[in-house]
This record gives sequence, C-alpha cells and structure tokens, in this order.
Amino acid sequence: MLKIRYALFFLLITTVFSCTESMEKISLEIGKRIYSVEVAKTPEERQKGFMDRKEVPDKTGMLFVFENDRKLTFWMKNTHVPLSIAYLSSEGVIKEIYDMEPESLAPVPSVHFVRYALELPQGAFKKEGVKEGDRIILPEGVSAPGN
Repeated sequence: MLKIRYALFFLLITTVFSCTESMEKISLEIGKRIYSVEVAKTPEERQKGFMDRKEVPDKTGMLFVFENDRKLTFWMKNTHVPLSIAYLSSEGVIKEIYDMEPESLAPVPSVHFVRYALELPQGAFKKEGVKEGDRIILPEGVSAPGN
C-alpha cells in the first residue's frame, strides 16, 4: 500500500512540474521587442500559471488562452514575482492593464469581456510603450483546446 501511495505522489508531482515544461512557447512582439511567451491553454496550465516560480526573466511572459470571450479574474496566490497583466480581446486588442503584487489574494478582474490574458514582468508594458488600445499580433492557431 505504501508503494502505491509513493507512486501516486510521484505521478502527481511529475504532472504538476511537467505542466510548465510542456507548455507551447511563442514569440510575441510587445512594443518593439520580441518576448518568448509560454501559452497556457488547458485548465491545468491556466491554474498553475507562474505559481511557485522564483523569477520571470526579462522579455518572457505567459499568455492565458480561453475558449470564448468572458470577464476574467486573476490573482497572485503562490506567485513570488511582481507581474503586469493585460486583458486582450479576441482580436488581440489590449482592453486593460494592471500591476499585480506577489502573493496577493486580491482579485484582479477584467471590466471587459476578453479572450486572453498576458502576464509579463511588472512594468514591461509601460517600459515597451504599450498601452490600452494597442494590438498584440497573435500567431494563427493560438486557441484553447476545442476551438
């Protein structure tokens, strides 16, 4: 019985840690720079996000992809680095940008119905001169499973 518990624990840990390793990566032009962005498409990938990471290197980020337009809410539970989040329409237009504090459980809701959320190191949107109303060109085929 103990061996089965260890095997199940190992399987769970392997699944959690491999989630971020197996995420698709794309290049996005943010302002005039190219960012390497992980794509969180599945509920498991979206739930994990940047949790438990010790750093988010410069010019990297994570794009959260949803099946349809909706109001989104994010928080920073178990996220140790400051981030900025942009909520994007299905056309890639930035509707809102917010800064988020590490470990905060305060919800950061979107006001608009959006399809994507893009997290970058805090201040990156401002540093790149990107603001609400700007458009991020998303590669073809970036959609949640089932779309």
